[in-house]
Amino acid sequence: MMATHAFMVAWTKTAEADLECIVDFIADDSVDTALAVFTRIRERAATLGNFPNKGRVVPELHQHGIIQYRELILSPWRIIYRIDGNTVYVTSVVDSRRNLEDLLLERLSRD
Repeated sequence: MMATHAFMVAWTKTAEADLECIVDFIADDSVDTALAVFTRIRERAATLGNFPNKGRVVPELHQHGIIQYRELILSPWRIIYRIDGNTVYVTSVVDSRRNLEDLLLERLSRD
């Protein structure tokens, strides 16, 4: 029997591009490892369909009063998402070794 999800998990274009960059970078060394990482990240994000509040509020945003973004950690990556109605939007997948505030400023300055 297939499990039904209370929430739909949708990936934004930014999150898809993040994941593609991660996979491409890893694939330079090992295609098998890249595929495994891709699968682990997608599967981890898919768990949000049943447990959307399982992640913590993103600390760097929380300190500025922004509490609608949550994250799951799949070391060394951070899967950042927000919940809107019955949909969980994966908004970014970032390397936890990078400074999130710098990354967000970089992205916002491009838009």
